[in-house]
Amino acid sequence: MPRAYHHGELRAALVDAARELLAERGAFSVAEVARRCGVSSAAPYRHFPDRAALQAEVALAVAGELRAEVVAATAAHEDPDRRLAEAAAAYTGYSIRHRAGLHVVFAAELSGDRFPELRRAARELIDEYLALCFAAAPSAQDALLLMEQLLTQAHGYATFYLDGVLSLQGYDVDVVCRKSAEAAMTTILGARHS
Repeated sequence: MPRAYHHGELRAALVDAARELLAERGAFSVAEVARRCGVSSAAPYRHFPDRAALQAEVALAVAGELRAEVVAATAAHEDPDRRLAEAAAAYTGYSIRHRAGLHVVFAAELSGDRFPELRRAARELIDEYLALCFAAAPSAQDALLLMEQLLTQAHGYATFYLDGVLSLQGYDVDVVCRKSAEAAMTTILGARHS
């Protein structure tokens, strides 16, 4: 069903529609986005030169929002291990609620130098996680491995929930996020003793 938007706000409506389609189907076409916004299939091209540019705008929003959620989730904690575990849980929660995560930010079709603002936002997001990992790990090499393990694990919790595996057990989003944080803490403490 076409969405209503205020005159002059079509660009934002296009991004929102692309995000909705991405969450629903895992992909979107510019024609589908235009239909959802109730405009001609040519209208999006007045704001975005091609599909990749629209996709980059979606990825930019995801990177910024995810980074903000990580910062908010870690702000209440002083212990480096707990901060990192909460950052992992923030990734799980965001991925469940928005069906978007690093796979959107680092999509292969967006690689390269074409979208410098996205590259900068992606770097800031990863730097946020890296700083947390460096504070919790004994060495730089351990921090990089720990970040890989924790983000993979956090993404896995989100995927299992979205695929119905964890929801079959009656877990809601909050429970899955807590489980993600607990698993992250186990991984963090295990990495220190290996």
